[in-house]
Amino acid sequence: MKITVVGAGNVGATCANVIAHKELANEVVLLDIKEGVAEGKSLDMWQTAPINMFDTRITGSTNDYSKTAGSEVVVITSGLPRKPGMSRDDLIATNAGIVRSVTENIIKHSPEAIIIIVSNPLDVMTYCAFLAAGVPSHRVFGMAGILDTARYRAFLAEALDCSPKDIQAVLMGGHGDTMVPLPRYTTVGGIPVTELIDGQKLEAIVQRTKSGGGELVNLMGTSAWYAPGAAAAQMVEAVVRDQKRIFPCCAWLQGEYGQQDIYLGVPVKLGRKGIEQIIELQLNEDEKALLNESSKAVKEVMKVLDNMNK
Repeated sequence: MKITVVGAGNVGATCANVIAHKELANEVVLLDIKEGVAEGKSLDMWQTAPINMFDTRITGSTNDYSKTAGSEVVVITSGLPRKPGMSRDDLIATNAGIVRSVTENIIKHSPEAIIIIVSNPLDVMTYCAFLAAGVPSHRVFGMAGILDTARYRAFLAEALDCSPKDIQAVLMGGHGDTMVPLPRYTTVGGIPVTELIDGQKLEAIVQRTKSGGGELVNLMGTSAWYAPGAAAAQMVEAVVRDQKRIFPCCAWLQGEYGQQDIYLGVPVKLGRKGIEQIIELQLNEDEKALLNESSKAVKEVMKVLDNMNK
């Protein structure tokens, strides 16, 4: 089995490294547009194999998509961060061009691949890849909810002084300030979180989760990579091992939750075929309102891409 990660930056390299350590494939291909970067990082990772005891071969390539041929799963992390003076529309136009080109090249060499998008702005880049790939939507989806939920669970584990392993949570909506954490569906060892923490502290954790990415940018001057890379690798694992995991993913909705023709974060069953089921929760009125608000924000960004394609 072959898995490809496109984009050898911090997130892509971390994702490839986790995939190799977990031995999810015989070969991991790391591809980047910068000369020598993917080759160098791949060689460095491969040299950890005798230390970390894994057999997965890691191959680096500069823009040679023929090396990716026959990949069963492809993770796309390519794209530029927003720079000073760059508008949202500028960022969408730039990264949409990159994601579109990458997706077309991937499908050309691996027509049956399942594609996982990590590039930002996440929801609209997943939509862009779906349009470019021309394959069923269950094979093209985005990583956001797993990362956001991981942050939420990590913050809760700190506040409760308990193991993050015992915390289960669901988070929906767009990847950004309008994401919708659902405390009603959050449990600690099967116990509703609302029985273990007061409402004010829980709300503060929810707000911190919403701005979790920005918190890290403010601390480091750049975006996160350990958690995003690991989150994408966890999605790859669910697919290649056919685990049927229930994860929040950015999925194409056709009537679910009252949403139509939109990529939005919802709980799904993830297995060998990609998204095998979209799970519809019984949301209350407040939760529905928050999801609709998030959907509206995502659709506004999708319209920007649609107008560029006209």
